[in-house]
Amino acid sequence: MELKQRKDMNPAFMWDLSHIFPDKEAWEASFKKVEAGIPALADFRGTLGESAAQLEKAFRAIDTLGEKLELTYLYAMLYKSGDNGDPEAQAMEARCMSLLVNFNTTTAWLVPEVLAIPEDTLASFMETEGLATYRHMVDDITRSRAHTLDAAREQLLAQLSDAAQSPDNSFTMLHNVDMTFPTVKDEAGNDVQLTHGNFSVFRESRDQRVRKEAFEKYFGEFKRYNNTFAAMYAGNVKFDTFYANIRSHESACAASLFQSNVPVSVYSSLIEAIHSGLPTMRRYLDLRKKVLGLDELNMYDLYVPMLESVDYPVSFEEAKALVKEATKPLGEEYGKLLDKAYRENWMDVYENKGKTTGAFSCGVHGVHPYVLLNYTDTLNDAFTVAHELGHAMHSYLSSEAQDYPNHNYHILVAEVASTVNEVLMTMHLLKTEQDKARKAYILNHFLEGFRTTVFRQTLFAEFERTAHEMEQAGIPLTAEALNKVYKDLVTLYYAGVNPSEPIEVEWSYIPHFYNAFYVYQYATGFSSAVAIVNNILKTGDASDYLRFLTLGGSRYPLDELKVAGVDLTKPEAVRSALDVFAASLEELEALLADI
Repeated sequence: MELKQRKDMNPAFMWDLSHIFPDKEAWEASFKKVEAGIPALADFRGTLGESAAQLEKAFRAIDTLGEKLELTYLYAMLYKSGDNGDPEAQAMEARCMSLLVNFNTTTAWLVPEVLAIPEDTLASFMETEGLATYRHMVDDITRSRAHTLDAAREQLLAQLSDAAQSPDNSFTMLHNVDMTFPTVKDEAGNDVQLTHGNFSVFRESRDQRVRKEAFEKYFGEFKRYNNTFAAMYAGNVKFDTFYANIRSHESACAASLFQSNVPVSVYSSLIEAIHSGLPTMRRYLDLRKKVLGLDELNMYDLYVPMLESVDYPVSFEEAKALVKEATKPLGEEYGKLLDKAYRENWMDVYENKGKTTGAFSCGVHGVHPYVLLNYTDTLNDAFTVAHELGHAMHSYLSSEAQDYPNHNYHILVAEVASTVNEVLMTMHLLKTEQDKARKAYILNHFLEGFRTTVFRQTLFAEFERTAHEMEQAGIPLTAEALNKVYKDLVTLYYAGVNPSEPIEVEWSYIPHFYNAFYVYQYATGFSSAVAIVNNILKTGDASDYLRFLTLGGSRYPLDELKVAGVDLTKPEAVRSALDVFAASLEELEALLADI
């Protein structure tokens, strides 16, 4: 069935952007107001060291206009996400990107000038009450002293930022708009148009022919553009390496983690810990092969539910109710906030032509978050709703508790709240389900969460690290080279599975790779979430976790996680998650033997 155009979708299942701006005329007015206000920010240049009052005045003027700019940009970005092929939406976002570059260029002197204030003077300024809200921000700025350039070079880097988005923009257009896929024959032998959205449904098919055909045709299209994707990704890696080098970081990985004040050792120890858990993963894969009755386990056999007789469709309305019930341990106010999200159309639910694939949550300070879905009535999609609403609640509570300078949480903690919701939903289903087959199905889903969120994302993290190390060493990132790196990692992480063609190009369809060194946080986030949920269910007290959700970016992320009871500088969090993986596998083995 051909996808509907955006204009033909039911508004009841679409997000309501009028909460940001009532209409495009209001958006245009905001755009022009921000555009007109940017030049005046340059007037503060050279004045920051005059007094604490002047420093506060400059900070507040930049933040006030910056918040208006963010609202203007996010409206355009969300509007375009609904249909990336809409020329008007493309133009709106492109204009906002130019405006953002203009803003960043005009204020590029800010950090160097703050650092030019004598340390004793700056410290005395920061003791004044008016600058209290900026203390963490200034501490973060002074931490970056060794990696900040003079004002002129910072301005040049700001001007380059728009061009640096080209690899990501090219990927988005090729991936979401220009690429088309052939038809596949479904279980009944009907020709169905393959799309980004229904690929995930086909790969769960009980019919191996269907999932094999979908797998080969879907990734076969990526293989057709293998060299193009490699050139785009190589360009992105080059930009990452350039920025790291020019700011005197040891590596692109170190540069990325520095932003959250996370040592590279956390990244490295995650990979080492996951390598230690690979024997348990092999045991899980062997169980999958046995239960499915396969002579050989292929990459396209990894997503099909292991229990053939279990049917677990979940409508969108059922998913909303399930998320609310599962998160009851987080308290009544959390439930009321979910009702608000449902009532006010925070979510854009179903796939349409040109819509951004996958799912995401986008916080909008002073308004509310927006959630993009491509819902297809499966249990996996219900978990996606829980996941994205976890992000949304984190964004909303931080926005409510923190002012604009401190509302935006670091990416290290970004995946914790989302995964807490997923783990809570799993525990709720395991507790309430009486049918052994369905319970085994849920356990299988939980183990798949470990496989895809802990093991697979760590595989991605290792791929990113290797690609950036190759670039730093002067090794060309050709399609052939990237394919080899990826296939070698697949062979390591999925020992015992046939690395079926064309799995070596799977790296080319991962959009997160254009936001380098992000994906490892899915693994640390999942590990942290398991620890948090265990504590909440054991004690019945979610207060520390709820306080964590209000912190936004007011502290460094490792310190925020400690508020929720997790210390990622120690190996226990990841190891304890791997222990849960092993215990859940034993429980599934026993259930399957019983069944």
